[in-house]
Amino acid sequence: MVKTYFMSNQPNSEQKSQPLPTVKFWQKKWVKNLITVVIFVAIYLSVRPFMQGDVIHGQAPIMQVTTINGNTIDLQALNQQGKPVLIHIWATWCPICKVSKGGVESIAKDYAVINIATQSADNDQLLTYAKENEMNPNIIVNDLEGKWLKTFGAKAVPADFVVAPNGKIEFVEVGFTTAWGLRLRLWWAGL
Repeated sequence: MVKTYFMSNQPNSEQKSQPLPTVKFWQKKWVKNLITVVIFVAIYLSVRPFMQGDVIHGQAPIMQVTTINGNTIDLQALNQQGKPVLIHIWATWCPICKVSKGGVESIAKDYAVINIATQSADNDQLLTYAKENEMNPNIIVNDLEGKWLKTFGAKAVPADFVVAPNGKIEFVEVGFTTAWGLRLRLWWAGL
């Protein structure tokens, strides 16, 4: 003899219907996500002054640098052309720098960029890194000892300085920033 059992969604006399558990306000997913974002922003804003360090403001330093290809870049000569200049300080070991390198490369097609690799590698290693990462070696300057990072006063990378045509530093951004954010700052500095 074969017995067949059927399961029913209807409660029988042995089963009592229980109400669905209510979710407390603080346990709702959107509330948890909002709290996470607020905490992240608070941490970022508290760390930001350290990242900024003692960045310089006002007149940009006199810069005549040599790229890893042997080309000379003169900041003051670029300023005399009447266009703003982006000074981007980064490092090969910096994960945030790897994310922002594509944006900086695209900006370099439209604006003058001095791309300073700080405390990273010798010229040959940087040239290999540039080729592997599709970077323009004609604008990369080797700052193996961190001289330019110290000169600009940043304590973290990436560090971006937008220099207006009059030679003054108009904008400083230490940490991640978008390519569009940098483009907007360069456009504004060029007005």
